[in-house]
Amino acid sequence: MYTIVYMKADYEPWWQFEGWQQWIQTEETFETKEQFEAVLQQKLQHFRSIYQHEAVKEDKYWAFWSDNEMCYCDSCDDDVQIYHGIIAMQTTDLKEF
Repeated sequence: MYTIVYMKADYEPWWQFEGWQQWIQTEETFETKEQFEAVLQQKLQHFRSIYQHEAVKEDKYWAFWSDNEMCYCDSCDDDVQIYHGIIAMQTTDLKEF
């Protein structure tokens, strides 16, 4: 099985800080690699069409952002960047959850 997670947070998806699951917006599971790959490519194209910036790590984490999407952080006393993260994994990777 294969899973695609979309998260929205003030850090890139590869950090997976404690409690990162609270930032999950959607989670989709697929039986076949073909379905998984098709949907993943569709999602990546969609995010690329919306956001100005992209970073990739280990070919399973993608972060997208635009310069004007920020939020105020009380503990930082400053604005922080909002990231739209895609995490693509096989079932064997789910131990990360």
